[in-house]
Amino acid sequence: MERLAQRLKGVSDPTRLRIIRLLDHGELCVCDLMAGLDLPQSTVSRHMAFLKNADWVSSQRKGKWVYYTLMIPNEEIQALVLQILRQNLPAMQEARQDYARLIHHLETKTTDACATPSK
Repeated sequence: MERLAQRLKGVSDPTRLRIIRLLDHGELCVCDLMAGLDLPQSTVSRHMAFLKNADWVSSQRKGKWVYYTLMIPNEEIQALVLQILRQNLPAMQEARQDYARLIHHLETKTTDACATPSK
């Protein structure tokens, strides 16, 4: 019960919901999330640590950057919550604006910025 409560707390914050929407694009670096959210690194990293501890994201370090991906839910309730979020977040204005900023950032970032691994 405690673990489920922690997972639900993970998605009980507007910024973390925005992050989940962006990570639906695929693996993203902290610098990509910063650009999409228009937030400083410290804020993004704090939210990412919360999401990671709540089993919503996994991370891997590549050089000086950390890359994040949404985890495949390992519980039915978590899978249902993620499905509901995926259906509803794209319709929310703030999430659409974040996603547009992310796409613009990914299309225009320089080669000396963190490099997103090929898929």
